[in-house]
This record gives sequence, structure tokens and C-alpha cells, in this order.
Amino acid sequence: MAVSLKDPQDGDLGEVSDINVTPFIDVILVLLIIFMVAAPLSTVDVAVDLPVSNAQPQPRPDTPVFLTVKGDLSLALGNDPLPREALQATLDQRTSHDREQRVFLRADGTVAYRELMEVMNLLRNAGYLKIALVGLEDTGQGAAAGPKP
Repeated sequence: MAVSLKDPQDGDLGEVSDINVTPFIDVILVLLIIFMVAAPLSTVDVAVDLPVSNAQPQPRPDTPVFLTVKGDLSLALGNDPLPREALQATLDQRTSHDREQRVFLRADGTVAYRELMEVMNLLRNAGYLKIALVGLEDTGQGAAAGPKP
């Protein structure tokens, strides 16, 4: 209970029925600090022991093989259009039957994921398992370029 320290008229200290909220605020602040410390620790749902990579960057080949999936879903090997049926024969000719050579796969931004996966399956069925996906490097100036109309 709280006591009023005002000058009493009758000489007796009266009881005050106001709630003292100072201990309540102290408890709330301590709980807030505990949750602020514990919240970042609970953001990971699955504990995974990720390996550390010490791989050296791979040198770029002198003549990389670029396979492009255009917006209309047609394929191009380098700058030459390529029908899907002739993919394996043309790749074998271009790589001299070296199926260990890396194929750099580029796709237009409008190509659906399903279509890109079909092209990757074609490459796998042709025996080319080393596929590198090509993208643009983020330079932080993406907002200045803006989307194409």
C-alpha cells in the first residue's frame, strides 16, 4: 500500500489507493530485454551443420558453350538457333564429344521454371551433367535500369 506524504490536516497519514506501477514497469523492461536477446537465437528452425567451402574459383574456359533459352522457348547454342531434337548431336560436335565440359545455361526472364527444367533434363539425357546457370551480377544499380516496358 502507498502512503500519501502530503501535509495531513488531522495529523494522521491516510492511505492512498493509487497503484504503484514502478515494479510492474521494471518487470516489463526485464522481460523485454530477455526477449530481445532470445529472439535472434530462435529464428533458425532447422539446425544444419553446413560445410565450409575452400574451393578455388574455376577458371573460365577459352571457348565456353552457351545454351540460351529465348523468351519464345526456342534454343540457341552460342548465336546459332538450335532445334531441341538436334541438341545432343550439336553439343557433341561443339565439345568434341567431351561430356565433362561445362555447359553455361542462360534463360530469358520470362521463361517459366518448368521450361527451364525441361531444357536441363534434355542436357542430362544428352549426358551433359555439368551445367552452370548464368545470371547478371548484382551491382546495386538495378533500380536505375528498371524493368523493360
